[in-house]
Amino acid sequence: MIKYTLVTLAVCLVPVMAFAHSKTDATTPADGAQVTEVPEVSMRFDDPVRVITVTLTSDAGEIGIDRETGMDAVTEFRALPTQALAPGSYRFDWRGMAADGHPMQGSFSFVIVE
Repeated sequence: MIKYTLVTLAVCLVPVMAFAHSKTDATTPADGAQVTEVPEVSMRFDDPVRVITVTLTSDAGEIGIDRETGMDAVTEFRALPTQALAPGSYRFDWRGMAADGHPMQGSFSFVIVE
């Protein structure tokens, strides 16, 4: 009987655990986008996330970025490149912590065209 109770409990908790984490709703630029300029890099989350580390890289290496958003948990994160971005491919990687304490990470890429 205990075995069946534990299985039933596990089955009931799986959907709750699956929805426990925040997710990225949108990015600017959009993942895979081709754009002519990037004045700002941003991410929107469905629940607050404390974004801890971010990096912007190109084929030439890492690009400096200034965070407009501090270290508090936010539903919208914004950062500005410290230099004009030349045409080419870029990748934005981030790590953070969801409001429920779970570590999160993600990335998106975009291309600047002339």
